[in-house]
Amino acid sequence: MILKTRLFGHTYQFKNLYDVMAKANEEKSGDKLAGLAAESAEQRVAAKVVLSNITLADIRNNPAVDYEKDEVTRIIQDAVNEKIYTDIRNWTVSDLREWLLDSDTTGADIRRISRGLTSEMISAVAKLMSNMDLIYAAKKIKVTAHCNTTIGEEGTLSARLQPNHPTDDPDGIMASLLEGLTYGIGDAVLGLNPVDDSVESVTKVLKRFEEVKQKYEIPTQNCVLAHVTTQMEAIKKGAPADLIFQSIAGSEKGNEAFGFNGQTIEEARQLALREGTATGPNVMYFETGQGSELSSEAHHGIDQVTMEARCYGFARKYEPFLVNTVVGFIGPEYLYDAKQVMRAGLEDHFMGKLSGLPMGVDVCYTNHMKADQNDMENLAVLLTTAGCTYFMGIPHGDDVMLNYQTTGYHETASLREMFGLTAIKEFDAWLEKMEFSKNGKLTSRAGDASILLG
Repeated sequence: MILKTRLFGHTYQFKNLYDVMAKANEEKSGDKLAGLAAESAEQRVAAKVVLSNITLADIRNNPAVDYEKDEVTRIIQDAVNEKIYTDIRNWTVSDLREWLLDSDTTGADIRRISRGLTSEMISAVAKLMSNMDLIYAAKKIKVTAHCNTTIGEEGTLSARLQPNHPTDDPDGIMASLLEGLTYGIGDAVLGLNPVDDSVESVTKVLKRFEEVKQKYEIPTQNCVLAHVTTQMEAIKKGAPADLIFQSIAGSEKGNEAFGFNGQTIEEARQLALREGTATGPNVMYFETGQGSELSSEAHHGIDQVTMEARCYGFARKYEPFLVNTVVGFIGPEYLYDAKQVMRAGLEDHFMGKLSGLPMGVDVCYTNHMKADQNDMENLAVLLTTAGCTYFMGIPHGDDVMLNYQTTGYHETASLREMFGLTAIKEFDAWLEKMEFSKNGKLTSRAGDASILLG
């Protein structure tokens, strides 16, 4: 590999591939915090020039973390389709970018080639792409998955209904849940982040979700986003769970910090297939977010975009129904302001889709970040243009349990109307039957949860 270039009358020399990768990244406060970021705009450009000429084989032969030391690396490397990889191994990162953006390259072409890519290759090409490049390429890629219904189909935009409550009060949860349903939110999943991570509490909420699903014949999925082992224990005791959730990281050490490994996830998946309440075959739900590995000192000196891409390589093995990046949740330590959050959201969505995942985004920010709701609406519009699979739906976009700001019930409904999209077809038909929508638009009944209490 050639790790230097002369630019603007100055020779830029980089230490190794991942020094190039880190410094080619668009500006991120997390990379600065880790001491990995480019020291100047000129150095960033030089790193992009060097990276553009590195071959995919060079990247395959130099994974971010050693194969022998890291389970995530082994999962990524072992999943590569060797025949497809052989066909493209001599491409440069620039070649891959140009091919993705070629108007003659179809989504089906991309899905095939993606089987020959490692996560590090996917991260590398994202670093050479502008925001519009990320939107244009991601828009081509369609990924579907089936739990009880099918997510990601052409012409749809889905939403997770997230009725979080600061004390897990069942009536408070139900009030948010029923209101959200009337706005057409919840076709992706009815998914609660619990305050109480006990088996008893998780079981109680799952039973309430299932009662609502059955009473109103709602075609969707349920999930309580407790730790994976808690959910497993709840299912073993008879809890009606469609999906099993876990936050994941891009390294074995990061996943250990979250309290699990690949074997745990496979055991959970098999349990859900065997004893869960979903049709399947896609029964897992994963969340990610740039910077989580740095929080647990599990980033191995690798930049946060590359570690994020590795999350998707790990997730792909377990054939999930849902994956989303909680893009601005950690805060300004890793994504300082709205500009960095927007870039990260577009990167993550593109990398997840290129990894073959049904990719959603929690378009969000914390109140100590230099961002506001207008910024999040901007990002949601850009991601809808890019073909994002789903967003979050929380009352007024204000999560009173997790204390962060995200998309509310109205944003997804507005985006569907503006872009001519609908909910998942079975759920959309349910909305029409309940007269909450007509011809793709909400009716005057939307927002009136009392209709579901009658």
